[in-house]
Amino acid sequence: MIQVQRELAIKVRWRLVIPTILFIFLSSLDRANVSFAALQMNVDLGFSPATYGFGAGILFFGYLAGQYPSILLCQKYGFKLWISGLAVVWGAASATMAFIHTPMEFYVIRVIIGIAEGGLAPGIVLYLSQFATEKERATTFALPMLAIPLSIILGGPLSGYLLDMQAPGEMAGWRWMFLAEGTPTILLGLASLFYFPNTPREAKWLTNEEKNWLAANSTNHTKEGEKPINDWSVIMSPIVWASALLWFCLLAGAYGIMFWLPQVVQHMSGLSAFEIGLVNALPWMGVGLGVYFNSAHSDKTGERFWHIGLPSAISALAIIAATASGYGVLSLSLLFIAGLGLGAAQGAFWALPTALFTPASMAIGVVTINIAGNTSGAIISQIIGYIREQSGGYFAPILLVASLMFCASVIVLLIRLKLADDRVREAN
Repeated sequence: MIQVQRELAIKVRWRLVIPTILFIFLSSLDRANVSFAALQMNVDLGFSPATYGFGAGILFFGYLAGQYPSILLCQKYGFKLWISGLAVVWGAASATMAFIHTPMEFYVIRVIIGIAEGGLAPGIVLYLSQFATEKERATTFALPMLAIPLSIILGGPLSGYLLDMQAPGEMAGWRWMFLAEGTPTILLGLASLFYFPNTPREAKWLTNEEKNWLAANSTNHTKEGEKPINDWSVIMSPIVWASALLWFCLLAGAYGIMFWLPQVVQHMSGLSAFEIGLVNALPWMGVGLGVYFNSAHSDKTGERFWHIGLPSAISALAIIAATASGYGVLSLSLLFIAGLGLGAAQGAFWALPTALFTPASMAIGVVTINIAGNTSGAIISQIIGYIREQSGGYFAPILLVASLMFCASVIVLLIRLKLADDRVREAN
C-alpha cells in the first residue's frame, strides 16, 4: 500500500498539481503586471499614487465578492468547465486593459478581473483535496503557490521587456504588455476543457486500486453520486477566523511587495524597466524556494506551527533591514531573505487549517479563510498609496508591511496554544 501511495502522489503531482501552476501563474501575472504598467501608465494617463493604489486594490473587492459564488459554480458544473470559464473571462479582461483611458475604466476592468479570479485559489485547493492525503498535504497545496513567485521571476523581466520594446503599430509599451500577456490565458482556458478530470473516478490515468484508495483516504472524499454538502457552521469557529487573520498578514506582505516594489526600486536606483524587473525577481526567487523546501520539510516532520511562525519573523526583519540599508548588494541579499521567509510561511500555511476540516466543511472553510485573508489585497495597496503620499517616502509603508509579518508570527503561536488547550480539555 505504501508503494501505491508513492506512485499515486507522483501521478497527481505531474498530472494535476503542475498543470494548475499554469493557471495560477497567469492569474498572478494578469493581476500583478499593473505594477509594471504603472511605470509608464501613470504618467500617460495622469494617475496619482492614490488613483493607482485604489485601482490596484479595487481588484480585490471583485476578488472577494466572487469567491463563494465561484466555488458553488465549481461544485455544480465541475472543475474543468469552471476553470475554463474563469480563465477566458479574466484573460479577456486583462487584455482589455490595453484600451483604457480613464480612472473609471481602470477601476471597472480591475473589478472584473478580480471577480473572475476570485474563486481560483480556493477552487484549486478544494479540487486537489480530492487527490491529497495527510502525508502530502502541505506539498500538494503549496506547489501551485509556486506559480506566484514564478510569475514575478519570469513575468517581471518579461513585463519590463515588453514595456521597453518597440510595440506594434506605435502602441504604448504598457498597452502592448497587457495585450500580449492577457491573450495566452484565453487559449489556456479553452484547452483546459479537454484535460482535467472532475473527480478521481473520472481520471483515466488512475488504476482502480488508486481510485478506491483515494475514495477512502483523501482529504476531501465523497461517495460516488453523492452531491456536495456544505457545512456553513464552520464560519463560527474561532480557529477559522484566527487562520483567516494569519492568512491576511501573510498575504499583506506578498501584495505589498507585488504592487509597490517596482516603484520603490525605481525611486532608489533609477534603473530601466527591464532592470527593475530583474531586481524585482529577487525576493520572488526566495519565495519560490521557501514555498517548496519548507512545505516539503513540514510534511516530512508533520510540524506546521514553527514552519509558519519563524519564517514570518525572519521575513519582517529582512524587509526592514533591506529598506534601511539603501540600494546595493546588501539590500538585494536582504530582499531575497525576506522573500525566502515569506514563501516558507505561505508554503506551510494551508496544511494547518485544512487538517481541521471535514469533507462537508472543507469548501466553506477554505473560502472563508481565503476571502478574509485576501481583504489584505483590497486594503494594503490603498493604505500604502495613502501613506506614500502623506509621508513622501516609502519607509513608513514598508514598516507597515513588516509589522504585519510580525503579527503573523504571533497569531500562529496563539493558534498553537489554543489547539493545545482544546486537546487538554477534551482529554479531561
